[in-house]
Amino acid sequence: MGVLTVDGLGTGMKRQAIDTYEAAVSYLYDMPRFTAKNTLEDTRAQLVRLGSPDRNIKHIIHVAGTNGKGSVCAYMKSILEEAGYAVAMFTSPHLVDIRERFVIKGEMISREEFLRAFLQVYDSLNWIELEQGEGYHPTFFEYLFFMAMLLFSQADLDYCILETGLGGRLDATNAVSDKRLTIITRISRDHVEYLGDTIARIAGEKAGIMWEKTPLVYCGDVEEAAAVFEEYARDLRICTYPVSKKDYAFENFHNKTIDFSLHTRYYGYIRVSLHTLARYQMENAALAVRAIEVLDEGRTIAAKQLQRGLEKCFWPGRMEEILPEVFVDGAHNEDGIRAFLDTVRADGCESRGQSRTLLFSVVQDKDYKSMIEQVSDSGLFTRIAVAHMGTSRAAELSQLEGLFNSETQRVTFYGNVGEAFHSLLDERGEDERIYIAGSLYLVGEIKEFLGND
Repeated sequence: MGVLTVDGLGTGMKRQAIDTYEAAVSYLYDMPRFTAKNTLEDTRAQLVRLGSPDRNIKHIIHVAGTNGKGSVCAYMKSILEEAGYAVAMFTSPHLVDIRERFVIKGEMISREEFLRAFLQVYDSLNWIELEQGEGYHPTFFEYLFFMAMLLFSQADLDYCILETGLGGRLDATNAVSDKRLTIITRISRDHVEYLGDTIARIAGEKAGIMWEKTPLVYCGDVEEAAAVFEEYARDLRICTYPVSKKDYAFENFHNKTIDFSLHTRYYGYIRVSLHTLARYQMENAALAVRAIEVLDEGRTIAAKQLQRGLEKCFWPGRMEEILPEVFVDGAHNEDGIRAFLDTVRADGCESRGQSRTLLFSVVQDKDYKSMIEQVSDSGLFTRIAVAHMGTSRAAELSQLEGLFNSETQRVTFYGNVGEAFHSLLDERGEDERIYIAGSLYLVGEIKEFLGND
């Protein structure tokens, strides 16, 4: 079993007196997040020690992928709730408040519920062994997953939507005892040090969420990944439902919404509106609708409920307008930046005589050279502000200097996100749109900054 200590030194850990929400959150944040992972067998054993709460949860929908996981989860949740179903959702990461990861029947859990679930996990650990530097302790993500299972098992749900963390095959969420449906979103190269350095290897890790007797909905536009999923499906003898660009067609932008048509299995062609400028959300919405069709087979959910569910859905940090003409986007890897830039190209700023500015930051374990190259080569931004984030994972400014093309755009570096954001707002021209992208940590810092301003 893996040993995880608060100080990360493997010297044992003492049980603390934790009786407040703040103390519980502090404990979680003090745990090293990227230590050697516990085995899936360890995770399953801990679920049993907690009373196997996952066995009391009906219709678990398991979602993996590189980009779009959270959006697909959110669209599915919104459609199911529009149809009158009780739904819980576990996603990551959060932007500002750790409780964002746990949503039950449309509401983020309370601090009291968070503390209660935290203590249930805490009290189940073998503290005699842990104080001797032995025994099992969950990682940060595992701990939150256990809390979700406890909370959801007590909530009288119709559906439970689980988003994987880093991978799939060995992800803590894959320890559940049963699944109703699996979904794999678009695959691209990310976290190569953990998942492999080719699309096929990464797809193989994500395919680990596929189980016998559990159908799969997946993004079929990445041929190398699709081949992996179909091979796994043949071995498992399960049905697959790929979704690709031929299943939907962009119509137009209208008042900061996207109108598009979507081909469905049970409802024919339907017209859909999404309250976003992000063109990539058409793919995620199409995956969510196909998943709903596989679950429901057109029995209880009507086309109007699909349309209203998608239209009502709000997923923060994904091309979200946080101030007039200021947009944040969670693009945080090569493929995410590509999709972000595709949306920016189609925003109509040139026709309106608007200029664009980008506030950018990135974590050091991403392929930031490629991300920056895409941004610079796009020629979409008149000026770029590069900021250092307040997370230990942030890339240092010294790592980023010299990577931008300063001949075609004005590039300025800032020591922190608040300084950069203030400067952009103060210097902003009358016809200037500001975009903020490069990391979900950056989006979180901006949203927290606005909330405290």
